Order: sequence, then structure tokens, then C-alpha cells
Amino acid sequence: MGTSSFTSLRSSLRGALCLSALCLTTACAGHSARTVEARRALDRHDATTALALYNKELQVASGGELPKKVGGDNALLLLDRATILQEAQQYQNSSRDLETADKEVEMLDFSRSTAHEIGRYLFSDSTGPYKARPFEKLLVNTVNMVNYLAQGNAAGAKVEARRLAVMQKYLGEAEKGDPSAQLLGPGSYLAGFVFERMGDLDEALRYYDEALKATPYVSLEEPVRRLSEYSGYSSPRIKSIVEKGKAGPYDKQDGDLLVVVSYGRVPALQAIRLPVGLALTAAAYHLDPGAQQAARRLAGQGLVTWVNYPGLEQRARTYATPTVLVDGAAASIDTITHVDELVRAAYEKAKGPMIASAITRLIARGAAGAGIGVAAGKASGSGAVGMLASLVTQATLTAVDTPDTRSWATLPARMAFSRLRLAPGKHTVRMMVQGVLREETVDIPKSGFAVVNLTELSQ
Repeated sequence: MGTSSFTSLRSSLRGALCLSALCLTTACAGHSARTVEARRALDRHDATTALALYNKELQVASGGELPKKVGGDNALLLLDRATILQEAQQYQNSSRDLETADKEVEMLDFSRSTAHEIGRYLFSDSTGPYKARPFEKLLVNTVNMVNYLAQGNAAGAKVEARRLAVMQKYLGEAEKGDPSAQLLGPGSYLAGFVFERMGDLDEALRYYDEALKATPYVSLEEPVRRLSEYSGYSSPRIKSIVEKGKAGPYDKQDGDLLVVVSYGRVPALQAIRLPVGLALTAAAYHLDPGAQQAARRLAGQGLVTWVNYPGLEQRARTYATPTVLVDGAAASIDTITHVDELVRAAYEKAKGPMIASAITRLIARGAAGAGIGVAAGKASGSGAVGMLASLVTQATLTAVDTPDTRSWATLPARMAFSRLRLAPGKHTVRMMVQGVLREETVDIPKSGFAVVNLTELSQ
């Protein structure tokens, strides 16, 4: 091999080493790195700064604007921004973002996809189209119903309830046993409330029945007894509630107050580096023997020692129960939905296929590195040069293979309801959660309703 050829090869290898080092410090973070500062701002109770940071990512001047491109990763950024806009009580803008993103984001089909396909989508190189987890698609309509109800727009909330019904039907048929199916509870509760206010009592009871199937909402028992006196809808669950006693005194002039408190934040995805031995153990069930043998051979040769994959933030959060006072009196908080725990359970269900896919990509990287090493060795006449080229190539490919850390990272970790029957007129509502206090005065019309929302996305 000539001096000039060797010098050129040495220069290329030096460049590859520099690229590898740079990638190891910058590329591995992925999508979550784009939003980490905004999430830190939310933890400081600074929704204004968080909103400004998301607007910068979307290349718009304010939360009142949509980006020129609403597809791709921008659709996910819009989902994130929507819940921040809800915290800022910009309900119309929040609805617009949710509805825009919902049209752009497909759902990852756990029921009809093979484990390999699920892993490939959950573990990508962050360049493919984002596919939402089922619970994310489910919560689009739930969160948006809150937006419409907070504005007193029952008709808009009804549209979201209908969209939710389509997703519920799919999940009911395809996602049996999936932990995220429990998230049907909050959405069904809100949908039932909407149809009750719209005078469709059969539909209201059907949704309340679904909500009670997911979660034992105590505040629904009285409405169920009352509506059952005028509706033909029934089920074993509804009958059991009715048989416990008749509906209490009811003044038709009174109205309903529903307080919705959404707080905390679900764990975001982050890039994880796992030793290949542990990765093989975690994904053994989802790998064929040939793939396991190839990965162990690479590990034994010391060519590849780490596997990159997307993992959830590990820090466990403890959230205090929110406080709601109506006209100075404490109001009871109904069953609280632990969204973050359901997210973790859904993630654990997909973790094995995800790591298996990462190992499959590791094998491909090892083969690529070995091939380059052989070629370099032949060109230089030196086995040492070939081995160095192989190692550098594999290190670089490992570094740039960024795990897909995309997820709806600003979803609330908890959802709680408080419901009261009140005389028409003005009432003062005080809510406290996560150290944030908000007071609102609501005017409940005769036989009407009011929905008060507090969204606080700090961890």
C-alpha cells in the first residue's frame, strides 16, 4: 500500500472517530432533547416560557398560529403545545392544535402488527412517521372535550365524544387486556356528561356504564339512578346501582358543576444505552435463535457492547390529591385516574419487541462494520488497519442510530373530577394542586351547567 493511500485511509479513520465522538455526545438524545427545556419550564410553573419554546420549535410567533407544515414531528409538537395551551386557558387554540394533529398522527396498531413490526415502529431512527400509542389517540378526544366544556360548548364536546366512540370501539375489540384501556374511564365520564346535558339520556347512560366499567366513579351513582327513571338503557352494572336505592331529591331548576383537575406529567421517553448481555436477556422471547447467536458472537468479539433504545424516565413521582372548595365548602374528589402508571404499563408491554428490534439493528451494524474492516484490510495489506476501520465504523453507526424518543410528553399524569348539583347563580370555585391555587366565579344558569378546569403540568 502506498504512503498516500495509507495517509488517506488514516485521515478517513480520524474523521470517522471525530464523527463518532460527536454523535455520542449529541445524537443519542433524539426528539426528547428538543423539548426538555420546555418541560423544565413547566416544572417551574412557567407555562409562558414553555409555550414560547414550543412556538420556536414550530417556527411560529405565538400559540395562535399553526406552522406551515403540520405533519411529521410538527404534529407531535402540536399535541404537546395543546396541553400547555389548555393550562394557559387558551381553549380555542388548544382545540385547534389537537384537531390538527389528530388528522396527521396515525395510531400504532398493537393488535394487527407482529412483534417485529411493533418494535420497528417503536424503535426507529427517528426519521419515519410518528405513530401514536393507543392511549395517546384516546386522550386526544378526552383532552379536547375538556376544552369545549370549559368554554360551555356542549355541541363541540359532542363531536369529540362521537370521535371518542370510534376509538373506544376499536380498543374494545382489539386492545383487550391492554392497560391503556382503563383510560376509557375519563373520556366516557365526560362523554356521558355531554349527552346528559344535550338531553340524550340513553347515550349518557351508555357512556356512564363504560366509565364505571373502567373506574368506580362514586359521583356517577346519583346521575345513573336519576337517568334510569327516564331511560330504557340498562346493564348489570346500571341495575346494581339502581337497586342500591332511589335517586335523591332533585330540583330541575338546579344545574351541574363539573370540576376537572389535570395535573402532573407522564414520563417522557429518553435514550437508554443497555449492555448487550442485558438486552439479550430482556428480548430473548422476541428474538429467533439465529439473531441471538449473531448478537452474542458480536459481543464476544468485543465489536459491539451496547444497545440503544428508547426508555421511560425512571423517576417516580408522588402527587398530592387536589383540593376543591365550592362556596367555601370542601367538595369531594372522585376516583383519580393515574395516567402515568397506565403509560408505564403500556410501555412495559412493548419493551421486549422494542429491544429485540434494537438488537436486530445492532447485528446489521456489526455486519456493516465487519465488511468495511475486511475491505480496509485488503486495501492496506494490514489486518490491524482493517480491524481499526471495522471498530470505528461500528462505533459511528452505533452513535448515529438514535432511538426514537418521540411521545406526547405533556400529557397530565393524573385526572380527577369533582361534581356537584347547585342552585342557579354565581358560585366561587377554589382549586389547588401542585402548589398552584386558582379561583374562579362561575354563573350556573337554570337547569344548565358549568365546567371549571385546572391543568397544571409540573412534575
